[in-house]
Amino acid sequence: MEIKHHQFDRITMDPEKCFGKPCVRGLRMPVASILAYLSGGMSIDEMLRQWPELEREDIYQALGFAAALMEERVVPLEHS
Repeated sequence: MEIKHHQFDRITMDPEKCFGKPCVRGLRMPVASILAYLSGGMSIDEMLRQWPELEREDIYQALGFAAALMEERVVPLEHS
């Protein structure tokens, strides 16, 4: 059963695909993979050439989704 994120309509989660990790539009392209490619230096244009099923808005929504998740998480700092 595929679930769409309420704020990011291109981000889906399905226990039957990629272990339920957030993916783009039900494709087997996890948000984490998109972030990893971008952080490794791959450009958006390179990603779109490599995976023609992706759309530019998919990548922007993956970035927005990751940013929103970071806003919700509090990481405690260790005091030295």
